[in-house]
Amino acid sequence: MAAAAAAAIPSTSAATRVAKQKEMSGLLLGRYEVGKLLGHGTFAKVYLARNVKTGESVAIKVIDKEKILKVGLIAHIKREISILRRVRHPNIVQLFEVMATKSKIFFVMEYVKGGELFSKVAKGRLKEEVARKYFQQLISAVAFCHARGVYHRDLKPENILLDEDGDLKVSDFGLSAISEQIKQDGLFHTFCGTPAYVAPEVLARKGYNGAKVDVWSCGVILFVLMAGYLPFHDQNVMAMYKKIYKGEFRCPRWFSPELIRFLTRLLDTNPETRITIPEIMNNKWFKKGFKNVKFYIDDDKLCTVYDDTKNDIECLSDQSLSESDSELEIRRKITSLPRPASLNAFDIISFSRGFDLSGLFEEGPDGGARFVSGAPVSKIISKLEEIAKIVSFTVRKKDCRVSLEGSRDGAKGPLTIAAEIFELTPLLRVVEVRKKGGDGTEYEDFCNRELKPGLQSLTLGTVTDSSYLPSDTE
Repeated sequence: MAAAAAAAIPSTSAATRVAKQKEMSGLLLGRYEVGKLLGHGTFAKVYLARNVKTGESVAIKVIDKEKILKVGLIAHIKREISILRRVRHPNIVQLFEVMATKSKIFFVMEYVKGGELFSKVAKGRLKEEVARKYFQQLISAVAFCHARGVYHRDLKPENILLDEDGDLKVSDFGLSAISEQIKQDGLFHTFCGTPAYVAPEVLARKGYNGAKVDVWSCGVILFVLMAGYLPFHDQNVMAMYKKIYKGEFRCPRWFSPELIRFLTRLLDTNPETRITIPEIMNNKWFKKGFKNVKFYIDDDKLCTVYDDTKNDIECLSDQSLSESDSELEIRRKITSLPRPASLNAFDIISFSRGFDLSGLFEEGPDGGARFVSGAPVSKIISKLEEIAKIVSFTVRKKDCRVSLEGSRDGAKGPLTIAAEIFELTPLLRVVEVRKKGGDGTEYEDFCNRELKPGLQSLTLGTVTDSSYLPSDTE
């Protein structure tokens, strides 16, 4: 694809593109002006678009609702949204918003101008320092995904994009899985991935560890970057699978002994002894010039539902049509409220049942927690600052978003906690708290010891009465 979008979708012919892009070109979708068609697949098309307020270019993935309903992919789309909400990292393509109409779902994503990594490799092997830089950025992104309980399962150069600065961006989480999907034996069992990059244990169909499978794919990618061709290749797919299963590959003469030893550990057919992400980051070849990515996500607000019809997000909800109607009515009413940001319909669907937000901290599907408060925004923020001061955390604030950042490196880096305050009515706030970085156990301990007791005085009881919801005049 000449200009890569945020999803790896095959290019169309020039003639087809001209015809197809007329469907949406020039259309104003929310605050985005839709431009040329970048590519399309079975269920989606990707367009270049421009934010008319900021001038920023984005890629909009347009999904046909009728098609995904027919093949039963609703849960798949919802899971992809959930996954993209979890993995906000400089080396991962960002999801900015999710919008919907009666017939379409729109993913507004980061537009990555540099094209696919595959196109770069297709011209020949890369210099070792360039390959190492890309591999370091890939591992940084994959490590972050694993820490958030997300396993890509289809890592390959075609799903890796390069931005205008030459930095790597992992894309296409369509085959990804989350830790909640793991079976009782602690393994995944879905046969998926791209043949040349699939791990031997996936071929065995006896269950596999998602993290180990991603490491294998990263090993194949590193080999391709350095060699310019695949380690396991055969015109006959079954013959190629046999080579993968046996781990039969040969390194070219220009590979250094250090790199060969490293690749041997990455492409170890035994997942039990295969190198782990922490071990990769401690490897001598890998560490040369490596700078660990430290970043602060300024805006955690990801999903907004654009509604032009009462049925527009029916397919994204597990609820009945009547319930969907009421949720959309709420969305329309709250859009006029001032800061703090109002909860949108997708957010409400994702973590409430009939607006029963009872309990001090309600567990969310993404590991986060929410509580309801009648306190002013300023008081909630002040209380969070007090808690942070007690444990010597750094506080970052922007509007109604607060980030609490620990200074001590834990098992998975410094503990970082994000809190965002939403206005349900002028007198009622919902506070969402979640882990942005660090170890899950440390996060739970912090919530139980510091956060919950500290915020106890600001919480309300059960909110089920419709009088709490905004009226038409608000």
